[in-house]
Amino acid sequence: TETMIEAGNITEITHFILLGFSDFPRIIEVLFATFLVIYIMTLTWNLSLIVLIRMDSHLHTPMYFFLSNLSFIDVCYVSSTVPKMLFNFFQEQQTITFVGCIVQYFVFSTMGLSESALMAAMAYDRYAAICTPLLYSSIMSPSLCVRMVLGAYMAGLTASLSLLCALLQLHFCGPNVINHFLCDMPQLLILSCTNTYFIQVFIALLTVIFGIVNVLVILISYGYIVISIMKITSAKGRSKAFNTCASHLTAVSLFYTSSIFVYLSSSSGASSSFDRFASVFYTVVIPMLNPLIYSLRNKEIKDALKRLQKKRSC
Repeated sequence: TETMIEAGNITEITHFILLGFSDFPRIIEVLFATFLVIYIMTLTWNLSLIVLIRMDSHLHTPMYFFLSNLSFIDVCYVSSTVPKMLFNFFQEQQTITFVGCIVQYFVFSTMGLSESALMAAMAYDRYAAICTPLLYSSIMSPSLCVRMVLGAYMAGLTASLSLLCALLQLHFCGPNVINHFLCDMPQLLILSCTNTYFIQVFIALLTVIFGIVNVLVILISYGYIVISIMKITSAKGRSKAFNTCASHLTAVSLFYTSSIFVYLSSSSGASSSFDRFASVFYTVVIPMLNPLIYSLRNKEIKDALKRLQKKRSC
């Protein structure tokens, strides 16, 4: 396959080679089967949760409105990388076009950044529910919820478009081998034959502005939540208040700790086998776990499932 074209005096890459997990030929079938099952489960659980929330009027609340959007983001997030990874498992040459690589990164980053912003919105929702329960309905009005969700999508889209514009300014003239299963910024930067100092500074600035704002909103919200819970005199009341935000806190912890760990470990642009398997956790496993985290100990979800079963039996 021709992977380069001449553009003036610069040889431009037209294709990248994604090595994926090709250095594990003995367990390639096991990896394929595992990722396929995880992907199917992710789609099934997230789409089922979206349908259940839409069908049951008892779940038409701010919390479940945010949760249905989180499931939608997770479906798009995992679908931006896993189908291509599965397709490449048994390909002799695991290639992806330059345009395909850029599109994959754009969708992947948009959904990831939108999820980060949505996590912050969900933290504020939990703050309003626990710290100002009497005013909750008026604070978290349907119009505000819609604006918060749209804001999360717009924040992710704007940040990703900025990164995409910066990325398109770079030239790639070889090598064209990405030691990963997806097109991610650290791996693309190391392959560029132009100076990446500006884009690295821009990424750092965007991380500070975008990431820290979301984390601060979450930390401040939970700071007030902890103070409010500690003021509750009864143990049963404290337990009930904690349970209302335990699922979100678990999801936030998994999302941020895994993302930060992977990006810090791969900041050099190199990608070890450990980095790739660690990346699987936040790109593939977490989207599968999120609907379980929010559903397993959730009485309202269980009640909604019972009501749906009764409707079907009638």
